[in-house]
Amino acid sequence: MTIVTTQRLTLRQPAAHDLPAAAAFWASDRSVLMGGPWSAEATAIEFDALQRQWRRHGFGMFVVTKAGSDAGIGLVGMYYPDSHPEPELGWSLWDAADEGHGYAREAVMAARNWFFSACSYRTAVSYTHPDNIRSHRLAEAVGAVVDAAAPCPYPPPVRVYRHNAGVAA
Repeated sequence: MTIVTTQRLTLRQPAAHDLPAAAAFWASDRSVLMGGPWSAEATAIEFDALQRQWRRHGFGMFVVTKAGSDAGIGLVGMYYPDSHPEPELGWSLWDAADEGHGYAREAVMAARNWFFSACSYRTAVSYTHPDNIRSHRLAEAVGAVVDAAAPCPYPPPVRVYRHNAGVAA
């Protein structure tokens, strides 16, 4: 099992006990700019798909936990279903109380750096809703740039950010 640690966080592969917290987020209005809300059943199906991506590709989305705890506070990492032309670096924090502490940025940088060092990919994208200003700021803070020419599997409107290996935040 792949585990990535930072000073304050642990990133690990999703487990069944993470599903209730993830389902609560995806059922909430907080998920609107990310394609939600979803039913609990849809979230469970997606969680199974995330675990299959790890087995298929050797990478995927990590559950983010605070150091010393195994309780998930969000997801971050690579999302690469068959519908995608290339790996997508995605992120979410499940509780608004965890926003504003730098957890998302710390987790995104750790997941992205692990991905580029452990896999043969040298680039990835992040697909964001045009109104998701917080995600735009995070993508730019970690060194991603808008790539209007990138192929996108989602219907418009979508803003695509490009992450390149070796770019420091």
